[in-house]
Amino acid sequence: MENVEIFDSEGKGRGLRATRESWAGDIIFAEPAYSAVVFDNLSHCVCHSCFKRQEKLLRCGQCKFAHYCDRTCQKESWVNHKHECLAIKKAGKAPNENIRLAARILWRIEREGGGLTEGCLVSIDDLQNHLDKFGDGEKSSLMEDVQKFMDFWPSQSQQFGMQYISHIFSVISCNGFTLSDQRGLQAVGVAIFPNLCLTNHDCWPNCTVIFNNGNHEAVRSMFHTQMRIELRALGKINKGDELTVSYVDFLNLTEDRMEQLKKQYYFDCTCEHCTNKTKDALLLAVNDGESKPEDRVVKEVIQYSKDTMEKIEKARSEGSYHQVVKLCRECLKRQEPIFADTNIYMLRILSIYSEVLSYLQMFQDAAENAKKMIDGYMKIYHPNNAQLGMAIMRAGVTQWHAGMIEVGHGMICKAFAILLITHGPSHPITKDLEVMRSQTEMELRMFKENEFVYYKMREAALSNKPFQVMDEPNIEAPTNLFHKKPQEAKS
Repeated sequence: MENVEIFDSEGKGRGLRATRESWAGDIIFAEPAYSAVVFDNLSHCVCHSCFKRQEKLLRCGQCKFAHYCDRTCQKESWVNHKHECLAIKKAGKAPNENIRLAARILWRIEREGGGLTEGCLVSIDDLQNHLDKFGDGEKSSLMEDVQKFMDFWPSQSQQFGMQYISHIFSVISCNGFTLSDQRGLQAVGVAIFPNLCLTNHDCWPNCTVIFNNGNHEAVRSMFHTQMRIELRALGKINKGDELTVSYVDFLNLTEDRMEQLKKQYYFDCTCEHCTNKTKDALLLAVNDGESKPEDRVVKEVIQYSKDTMEKIEKARSEGSYHQVVKLCRECLKRQEPIFADTNIYMLRILSIYSEVLSYLQMFQDAAENAKKMIDGYMKIYHPNNAQLGMAIMRAGVTQWHAGMIEVGHGMICKAFAILLITHGPSHPITKDLEVMRSQTEMELRMFKENEFVYYKMREAALSNKPFQVMDEPNIEAPTNLFHKKPQEAKS
């Protein structure tokens, strides 16, 4: 942590600032998790040590709940799983992820005390909990978790007061960081990183946070790397600059971002982009010129888009993907004469449309709509935004699958350049992109030498080896930096 220091950020409280100059792609600091757990619904298919998704995992022979890649991961996790294993075995089943994470935090405090641990600038005790800002529903959910925790917590372990346990649950609620799988494509768990909790929000930040699952595959343990988050610079950062990250996806109107930040993180955003409503004009842009639509028509199409999005989400949740395609096609037919290419309502439809078309292997249509989406994204996102890089990567792969090798290769190269900064050269997804870049470069050379031969070879390859079915479209993509447990509806 020699590259950062704590300071009082005006209007924000504590923050982190740089103690030396950094450039795009530099790792400002890396931090292992204080405690981490796998989501309840993925406990059988994600390693409880490195958080990688695997088809075959070893199951803990005692509690029958925890799963691991191999003996190395199991041994690595034993210090955190030891007490949990006995408690789950005694209870007969595992509690929810928030209770398991709170228990792991308290077992670590029992082992090491609640003060500063090695490499931490702040202790768990000193993290903000925002308990005083909780609404009635949040307080009720908190007390329910606390009571279930008390039933789960072993009597032989150190006993903590109700107020302190409530503090731990509140810290998890406000500061639980979403962990992703090794490809960065799916949220698989939640963890606490005390130093990261000190990094304040900005809608147009100078840093990004990437989760690195680490590597335990090397034969000799001296070459193993630890699971950690990495705070990476998105551009030049001068000594003394505050380090900021974005807690939410930038692809939202200022009003919506501010509402989300207030609801989940309990503060009013005063960053430059929120104060000036930067990009809102682009996100609400309509076609200009002689055929500029009337305000009444614009409002009607916006409402139609919102209503269609609700229908689309219902169809997606039911797995009715052909119905999703139909709804998207009808919505775009109404949007395209009215909205500009950066309009947020059209971009949301294009994102879903291209993703579902790819899943259904309708690659020509998917490629056309993915390109429209990327053209809009490029005008809105920060040029080194990780989500932009991931979107360009997916669009590039779609173009490649559709046989549009020139556009596909260009997009894959662009995505590679972005993810080199946001993820670094050793991240699995960057390595995958490097392989794709080499492959598409080779195919592009073949295409330029003889286009007819290239397509004939491609047809022959596809007839012998069909495209692998793409992953089912995610209903919920991990777009927020921190994880918030959804409140259950009361019957």
